[in-house]
Amino acid sequence: MPTTSPISTPSTIHWTEQGGERRALWRSERGAPPPKRVVLADDTTSADSAYRLACEGVGLLWRGDFQNARHLVQALERRLDNVKTKPAKRNQVVVEKPMAEVFNLARQAKSQRARVLGMVLVPFDADYKIPLRRAPDAAQACAEAWGAESAEHGESVASLRELLGIISAHEWRKNGVELSTFGDETEDNYNRIHPHYGVFSPVRGEYIGLLAKAPLPVMLGKPPQLLAFDIGTGTGVLAAVLARRSVGKIIATDTDPRALACAVENLERLTAEGQVQVVQVNLFPDPATNGKAHLIVCNPPWLPARPSSPLERAVYDENSQMLLGFLNGLKAHLAPGGEGWLILSDLAEHLGLRTRDELLAAFETAGLKVVARLDAKPQHPKAKDKTDVLHVARSREVTSLWRLSAK
Repeated sequence: MPTTSPISTPSTIHWTEQGGERRALWRSERGAPPPKRVVLADDTTSADSAYRLACEGVGLLWRGDFQNARHLVQALERRLDNVKTKPAKRNQVVVEKPMAEVFNLARQAKSQRARVLGMVLVPFDADYKIPLRRAPDAAQACAEAWGAESAEHGESVASLRELLGIISAHEWRKNGVELSTFGDETEDNYNRIHPHYGVFSPVRGEYIGLLAKAPLPVMLGKPPQLLAFDIGTGTGVLAAVLARRSVGKIIATDTDPRALACAVENLERLTAEGQVQVVQVNLFPDPATNGKAHLIVCNPPWLPARPSSPLERAVYDENSQMLLGFLNGLKAHLAPGGEGWLILSDLAEHLGLRTRDELLAAFETAGLKVVARLDAKPQHPKAKDKTDVLHVARSREVTSLWRLSAK
């Protein structure tokens, strides 16, 4: 899947402290503007007061114990969870909403929840140290997310939730995601992908399993002679799977510098760098330089909706731009007899965001035909969570690998 780029335009947050005006660099990966009003908060601030201010869009710049700030966010979460919709009146007919409407309402609620919880703010010194009691040493995690050179901007402020996300991403990067489809090698980390901050993590293993078992195109005699493209490589996981399958040369593309660095690091760790070339380009590499591929794989964002933040671009593909770009360019970049493998969930169909007929029509318009399709049921926790408002759609979801060829 495609990934995200760091926010490049700095903004400033302002507040009053000890009778004077203060300002600092505002950091928000999702592109949220700084709160227009900021008040100081500490261990004496009540959860009810904080909740009221946060709902009004007032930023709470924390000056107390760091762990108490975490407890405050948890208290705000409980209050948000207790907000219930009004029950239907007696004898009132309850009209079931279309799934697309349920999806959009759920996204709005999630966005509002994130906005409220994001009002608890923490300060950072120029070296990313957090000047609060019992604060963790998150300097390395912040440098991985924001860049070491960013410390030159001086003091900064970010939401506590953003910081916790950065720390979590650092742990994912350090420990990696285990991929059982890579085999049973005993070397430490040999079967792991280490996602960087802002790069989509391959936690849903069903699509990796599909790629691992799909039959390679029978061309030129042997797989080592195959040339493959991995479009939107992200962590490099699909390129690594193809390398493990003895595909001779793979060109992995992406537009995001974070993804490119992540893919290079993972492929080196998995000893696949000799087979994989990582290239910064939108969609397909230049055919004049690289030729046409025998196999082209792509795992685009699965939902044709508008991302509300840069981090959501790995999940939402507005107007199906990447999906259609891949399909419409596939034929021109395939060697005769080659195949394009599209990895796509049908969750969008169950949410009413795209129909199967529309997808098949896109194949037809691009001059493609379906050679075969491999399916897998997701095993992630949300597929089994009956409290999720989208459970009906998630319980029916199927992830498919479409084997496509030119007509």
